[in-house]
Amino acid sequence: MAGEEINEDYPVEIHEYLSAFENSIGAVDETLKTMMSVSRNELLQKLDPLEQAKVDLVSAYTLNSMFWVYLATQGVNPKEHPVKQELERIRVYMNRVKEITDKKKAGKLDRGAASRFVKNALWKPKPRNASKVANKGKSKS
Repeated sequence: MAGEEINEDYPVEIHEYLSAFENSIGAVDETLKTMMSVSRNELLQKLDPLEQAKVDLVSAYTLNSMFWVYLATQGVNPKEHPVKQELERIRVYMNRVKEITDKKKAGKLDRGAASRFVKNALWKPKPRNASKVANKGKSKS
C-alpha cells in the first residue's frame, strides 16, 4: 500500500478502509467470475436437494446484500426499503435449512440399547439367602 497514490478527494483517515474495500470488491469479482464460469444447471446436478437449496439461498442473500450496499451508496436508507424484508425472509429460510441439516447430523437413539444400559447400570439388591451362603463359606475356612 505504500506505493499507492492517495487521492485528495477524501480524508486521509479513511484511505486504509477504502483500500480494504477495494480489495474486497476485487475478491467478490473474482469469486463471481469463478461461479459464472460454470452453468447453474451443471453445478446443481452435482448437488443433493439440500445443498441446492443452500446454494440458492446464499446466492439470493448475497445479491440482496449487495443491493443493500448499493442503496446505501446512493443515499437511500436500506432499512426503510423492501430489501430489508427480503433479507429477513431469506434468513428465515436459511435457518430452516440449518435446522434440517442439524437434524440429519443428530445422533439416533437406539431405545433397546439404552434400556439395556440403564438396566445394567442400576443397583440390584442381593437375595437374602445369597448373603447367608456367602457368609457360611467364609466362616468355615
